[in-house]
Amino acid sequence: MSHRPYTRRDVLRAFGAGAATVALPGCATFMRRGPGAGQRRPPNIIFIMSDDHCAQAMSCYGSRVNRTPNIDRLADEGMRFDNCFCTNAICAPSRAVILTGKHSHINGVATYAHRFDGAQTTFPKVLQQVGYQTAMVGKWHLKSDPTGFDYWDVLIGQGPYYNPTMICNGERRDHTGYTTDIITDRALAWLESGRDAGRPFMLMCHHKAPHRNWQPGPDHLTLYDDVDIPEPPTLFDDWSGRGRAATQQEMTIARHLTPADLKLKPPADLTAEQRAAWDAAYNPKNEAFEKAQLSGRELVRWKYQRYVKDYLRCVASVDDNIGRLLGSLDRAGLARNTIVVYTSDQGWYLGEHGWYDKRWMYEESLRMPLLVRWPAAVQAGCVNRSLCQNLDFAETFLDVAGARIPGDMQGRSLLPLLRGRAPRDWRSSVYYRYYEQPGYHNVQRHEGVRTERYKLIHFYRLGEWELYDLSKDPDEMRSVYADPAYADEVAQLKAELARLRKRYRVTDAADREYDQLLELRKKKSG
Repeated sequence: MSHRPYTRRDVLRAFGAGAATVALPGCATFMRRGPGAGQRRPPNIIFIMSDDHCAQAMSCYGSRVNRTPNIDRLADEGMRFDNCFCTNAICAPSRAVILTGKHSHINGVATYAHRFDGAQTTFPKVLQQVGYQTAMVGKWHLKSDPTGFDYWDVLIGQGPYYNPTMICNGERRDHTGYTTDIITDRALAWLESGRDAGRPFMLMCHHKAPHRNWQPGPDHLTLYDDVDIPEPPTLFDDWSGRGRAATQQEMTIARHLTPADLKLKPPADLTAEQRAAWDAAYNPKNEAFEKAQLSGRELVRWKYQRYVKDYLRCVASVDDNIGRLLGSLDRAGLARNTIVVYTSDQGWYLGEHGWYDKRWMYEESLRMPLLVRWPAAVQAGCVNRSLCQNLDFAETFLDVAGARIPGDMQGRSLLPLLRGRAPRDWRSSVYYRYYEQPGYHNVQRHEGVRTERYKLIHFYRLGEWELYDLSKDPDEMRSVYADPAYADEVAQLKAELARLRKRYRVTDAADREYDQLLELRKKKSG
């Protein structure tokens, strides 16, 4: 495959001034014409993504429950985005949005049931066209094989926490060990010896952790054993301030965690050594629980501690492995001209409202962490509060590489924000839509609009609306949709929702397609 050479115009385009902008408070404005003094090579990109890692489980976002020193390093040395949101809060749809820069109804993956069409344009394919070497390692989860990568080494489906089989450029390979460590091993092997050092690279290192059912790695099996994790204030929420959708869900810590989730049953397919370590860590805890005979709120509290500690133990392994990647960049002298991005595919519930999982347009699942470190061009320790989405990631990667952004992508490059200036026409609202019902956890289909202060949600198959004033009710405990004092806001937000639907060419086709897939499944199973 031939690659066109980099030109001065490419690099100037990536770093030059864009549309009219305003300086962001607390952020220096960077107007450099290249990655560093005398350098004209486009930056390398390492895109790290975990699965279901919420911002409230990162100390750089103010976590009350854990510390994440290596993730914090990215925030300390780069930019933290405080208002990054997903377009559809489940794993596969979010990944498809990130690859394509298009909403779910356009890229064809609105639910887990849909298969990603690898023939469509993605940002890795465009990066290849401008000379980048591209690699994908870890969780893919899109049913079709990866396309647009010179090297790919991915889990099969969701993948296990221990001893995964991975597919490397079409060849199945078995591995023994903890999956978070193995994904990093494979990424480092490519980074340190498998790539062409003469070309810029884009490496996607995507972790399975901390996805359900939260199996900690061998280094962290007893982490947090001697502490009580703080409970969220809304752990015993009864959802009385919301509509029917919140009461119909099936994702409560109280009723819906399984024995496997709670480690009352050990994982299958461990090696003898792994099983011995697991039994030593969990058998004493299980025996203590059996003797305690808890019930009511005390049982919920026990389940919360059990669940959240295992989740945080998985996060600790992710943090350790991010440290390994950053160390490799430092040793190779690549850190200055390498953009390192850390995010998750959506947010997650750590007991807020009594829940685990995601899917909702409520804040805990809507909000994504996003950290970007780029020593050559981004001020260290900067915080950005502009509204952005995973819809913008593809455009950003292409923009910093000096590549042309395809006209049918629907997001916007974050490069001006990274340089400390926000375009005057930057978005003031974001659009969200969730399709997968019937489905896991029985979350009703809904769409909505979020602005800096307000959130309007339409549960369109229930015919119900909810409105939240986030400045007065950040925990979204009471919908004010029916409050006459908010009539003007309701009207304005409905108009904004209609505008966004038109802008993003939203139709009900994805709903109909999902209904057809469900009907086909019924016929096959019947």
